[in-house]
Amino acid sequence: MTGEFYNMSTFDTYNYDVLVIGAGGAGLRAAIEAAANGVTVGLICKSLLGKAHTVMAEGGIAAALSNVDERDNWRVHFADTMRGGQYLNDWRMAELHAKEAPDRVRELEAWGALFDRTKDGRILQRNFGGHKYPRLAHVGDRTGLEMIRTLQDHCIYQDIEVHMECTIITILKDGERVAGAFGYEREKGQFKLFRAKAIVIATGGIGRAYKITSNSWEYTGDGHSLAYNAGAELMDMEFVQFHPTGMVWPPSVRGILVTEGVRGEGGILLNSEHKRFMFNEIPELYRQQTADNEEEGWRYTQGDKQAKRPPELLTRDHVARCIVREIREGRGSPHNGVYLDISWIKTKMANAADHIKKKLPSMYNQFKKLADIDITKEAMEVGPTTHYMMGGIRVHAETQMSTVPGLFAAGEAAAGLHGANRLGGNSLSDLLVFGKRAGEYAARFAKENTQGNIDDRQVEMIAKNALEPFDRTEGENPFQVQFDLQEVMQNLVGIVRHEQELLKAMQELEKLYDRFSKVRVIGNREYNNGWHTALDLQHLLTVSEAITRAAIERKESRGAHFREDHPEKDARAGNCNLIIVKGDDGQMVVKRVPVRDMPPDLKQIIEDMK
Repeated sequence: MTGEFYNMSTFDTYNYDVLVIGAGGAGLRAAIEAAANGVTVGLICKSLLGKAHTVMAEGGIAAALSNVDERDNWRVHFADTMRGGQYLNDWRMAELHAKEAPDRVRELEAWGALFDRTKDGRILQRNFGGHKYPRLAHVGDRTGLEMIRTLQDHCIYQDIEVHMECTIITILKDGERVAGAFGYEREKGQFKLFRAKAIVIATGGIGRAYKITSNSWEYTGDGHSLAYNAGAELMDMEFVQFHPTGMVWPPSVRGILVTEGVRGEGGILLNSEHKRFMFNEIPELYRQQTADNEEEGWRYTQGDKQAKRPPELLTRDHVARCIVREIREGRGSPHNGVYLDISWIKTKMANAADHIKKKLPSMYNQFKKLADIDITKEAMEVGPTTHYMMGGIRVHAETQMSTVPGLFAAGEAAAGLHGANRLGGNSLSDLLVFGKRAGEYAARFAKENTQGNIDDRQVEMIAKNALEPFDRTEGENPFQVQFDLQEVMQNLVGIVRHEQELLKAMQELEKLYDRFSKVRVIGNREYNNGWHTALDLQHLLTVSEAITRAAIERKESRGAHFREDHPEKDARAGNCNLIIVKGDDGQMVVKRVPVRDMPPDLKQIIEDMK
């Protein structure tokens, strides 16, 4: 029988000072830093090393290097990040991020990253949504790929053991602190036990809870769920970012991200009437006066400086809602999207096609090969796609440690930096800044603490429960349960939310929990995607419930969270973070915690930048 009872002697067992779960940008940077601090490090990746969602971050790394505009500095970056996050950000994380991002980019350059250059040889920076000045250091439109390449190349010179195609099922604890993790090898189904003094969760996002997403199959909310079930607090889970431009047609590229860099390089959004609809709804915060000729751009004023930028580069939540409005009001494209056109710049410059291919090589080649679309000649059909989770594990700003001693988090799995909405490019600098900090402080914790004890009987019971789907003679296909979950989240907990739909989603989630408990898997443990999906479902259901409960509780519209029945911001009651924790009875509890007061010097920066 496939679901036979196991004892500890049958498990592959490993011992590390620091275990890093997730091998994207944050995980690699954490592992590098922990190893540099003289501790033993194990690195786990759910897929193959190098296949991380970090590579999808194509536009660039946000850092106030001031190479293109000397007016830029950490204070402006801090103010932009706080404003984009609707001031629900952890201000200390935003401060550290803005101050340390330039050093992390230069460090990456020193490790071999090849950035595009200005004429005088400095790192080139481009405009991006929500950033006042050109701030994104980039490598064409494949910046994330270059980051992963560089970090991996640097990682191989450290004494780090890598476990590829390995999935963690549970975080193990000794009392209140972590003691290790339990998982399995995806290829053969062999269980693995990892003893560790400290654990860094860097597992990325939750996109696979939705039907349309730019995220690949790995992003099932594992880290959020593992931390929650270990007793850690989650925060800001209602804030899911829907990137405004994911491909909607043809089916071969549906959901694939169209980098914001396309708009940064001059791409414009058009409705079915071939009109630039983004001029119709520019927030008063940014509005000065639209130029008489739309092609000249959109002007706004901040302080005493004036800049010229297109409205397509407003914050992502705003652009996504404008696209949804066009679709709902009957001005969408034939496949429920809008058009993103960069081919128009051929009227502005010579050799426009060569310019586009040079600036956006991945976009050009990808859509030419996968969809037979030539972006130098025709528009793309795009619409919002689930892209990024602002919420995540609640961590301490300096150390990145969660509310569980010895459990750290970084990158998309952690909350705090982005508040209600992430600015484009801040994700990659987030990975570098806080991946480093998580690795550093995890190593320090490991040095200061002994290895915790692991309950053998608990581990054996976890293994037995993981194999239960094989033992059932009746039950549903886990793929069908996952499909139905994605439909519920896409239709009821999407970009535009309403209390009635959210309450209905909770009812549907209760039914899905029941169905999940009865899923059946056939075959053997080797190469069994059905079993993998069955185990992923527990994480998908946990994060889906957290998102929905938080969305019900926040009765206002702010950042990426838009309530159709509460379309305005509640400046008083809404000025809080929603914390989610597992109650003593095992039920999910939502708490409201007021946003921490900002120090006077940082408040002054915000005022100066308005």
